[in-house]
Amino acid sequence: MLKITLLTLGIIVFAMFSLCVKIILKPGSRFGSTHIGGSKAMRDRGIHCVQSMDVIERIERKERISKRSKQL
Repeated sequence: MLKITLLTLGIIVFAMFSLCVKIILKPGSRFGSTHIGGSKAMRDRGIHCVQSMDVIERIERKERISKRSKQL
């Protein structure tokens, strides 16, 4: 039982170290952005994060409402 626990712990430590090699060994490096807006492919498709899309929709809605009230 102890051998399996130590083996499992060793595998987990190795996996965590492998994931962080670039961060640990290269000074000044950090993890990349995980936000949708940080992805070039998503920006090319016109997909933004929820907060950005909410702001855009609110601005567009305000413009539509003001245009409607001017027409009346």
